[in-house]
Amino acid sequence: MGPRTSESDSKEVKTALGGRYGGQGVARQRSCSDGSNYSTRGLHNNTSSSPVLYNPKSVLKRPVSTEELQTPGGPYIKKIFTIMGDAVGWGFVVRGNRPCHIQAVESSGPAAAAGMKVCQFVVAVNGLNVLDLDYRTVSKLILTGPKTVVMEVMEERNH
Repeated sequence: MGPRTSESDSKEVKTALGGRYGGQGVARQRSCSDGSNYSTRGLHNNTSSSPVLYNPKSVLKRPVSTEELQTPGGPYIKKIFTIMGDAVGWGFVVRGNRPCHIQAVESSGPAAAAGMKVCQFVVAVNGLNVLDLDYRTVSKLILTGPKTVVMEVMEERNH
């Protein structure tokens, strides 16, 4: 997810080195406010050391409805993560629309350390149900909220 700083209209790449989860000399980069994200070796497999604007296709194998996620005894289990953001952000990317899903998790970021995985569906952010919101609205809730975010997600049982 993006930074906890003011957003700019610039597409300039913003890089932070080090940090609690990044390690020394490992660059972690921020998401763009327009929904694209900049990536480095930590988030995607790039062979170049320079940042690349990358907007991947959905990681989901098939569409999933909010009703399917909420079906008692269904194929999804609930997980709750408390993620403390660092100087760069939380280390995950949200995409999708009603419901949103986790599109990417930075391997050296706070979200990965908490146990968050790609393909999980976002149910609630800081106790607020977000199943009927799009990813831009969910991202804004995270960006404008406290540094520590509580994420309730649904994950496939066999994932």
